Amino acid sequence: MNIDIDNYSHIIWDWNGTLLNDVELCADIMNELLTMESLPEISVENYRNIFTFPVEEYYRRAGHNFKNSSFEILGKEFMNRYETGKSQCSLSPGAVELLEEFSRKNIHQHILSAYEQSSLNRIVKQFRVEKYFKNKIGLDNIYAGGKMILAEKLIKIINNNGEDQKVLMIGDTLHDLDVALHINADCILVANGHQSKVRLEEGGAFVFDDLVEFNKSIK
Repeated sequence: MNIDIDNYSHIIWDWNGTLLNDVELCADIMNELLTMESLPEISVENYRNIFTFPVEEYYRRAGHNFKNSSFEILGKEFMNRYETGKSQCSLSPGAVELLEEFSRKNIHQHILSAYEQSSLNRIVKQFRVEKYFKNKIGLDNIYAGGKMILAEKLIKIINNNGEDQKVLMIGDTLHDLDVALHINADCILVANGHQSKVRLEEGGAFVFDDLVEFNKSIK
């Protein structure tokens, strides 16, 4: 399949799992939380098969019943460990090349993330890619509840001249597809993030193995 990127005036990127390759870190931390609760660990493959939004439901699928520790306690522990370990992550292969290519084409780029806003700002700066983004929209809490309301906020900013813009969303979960549909944006998904290719293909969007493959499809 070929994607005519010149059709779009705006691109909305997901951050975690799409631009930032943090899946193994997230799976490792979940296993640490499961071990704390004397529960069986999960593989990265299983992680991709059970990860979902809202994140509380993903915790249940992983095995947590919240009898010993509440979701709020576990979620805070997860984020504390994530903030400590995130420096070991890297940008996804092909990410910088795409950011540069879209910038060269004068396509406005934005981040829409379920990551807490101040943490999102810091990590984007840490990886030295903040120059590519016109807007970076994150949550006001650490519990990754979802991005629908954030998307409404961003699309209003994008369409502030009163004319609907042609928008492409790039993500790694079915939630990203739902968000794209909610704001009437096109969507492509990459399968090296937080959900498996089999699950992503059930949504009906274009699915690529990774950003490198997506880049090859651009005409």
